[in-house]
Amino acid sequence: MLNHITLMGRLTRDPELRYTQSGTPVASFTLAVDRDFAAKDGGERQTDFIDCVAWRQTGEFVSKYFQKGSMAVVCGRLQIRDWQDKEGNKRRSAEVVTDNVYFGESKRSRDDGGYRDSSPAPRGSYESAPKSSGFSELDDGDGELPF
Repeated sequence: MLNHITLMGRLTRDPELRYTQSGTPVASFTLAVDRDFAAKDGGERQTDFIDCVAWRQTGEFVSKYFQKGSMAVVCGRLQIRDWQDKEGNKRRSAEVVTDNVYFGESKRSRDDGGYRDSSPAPRGSYESAPKSSGFSELDDGDGELPF
């Protein structure tokens, strides 16, 4: 059997780091994940809000480096928990128990609110390609490798 899930989304709030009675760190957070498709009537994409739990070093990592609005890639397993609410009603919750959490964007993107390359291009190192391609061609130079 296989239970593996990978999600990419933004944290809806800062991660909450707690410790068990034995001192094990555990961080909980929620990811807002857009669906790949829009509604048939041409409306906006729907968003799912998925609860995640990160244990031990992963939990400490998430708590230290992620905050509300951060883009994260989460890999782990889906877990279904049964529990009782304050009134004694039986409830069921789904959450992702994370194995790994990765940054979903560069630090520059997080700090600037979007990636912008404002560095000037070095002169003579390459010629510009047509603007629509987004690529640049390298200058052949003398044909030797630089290393």
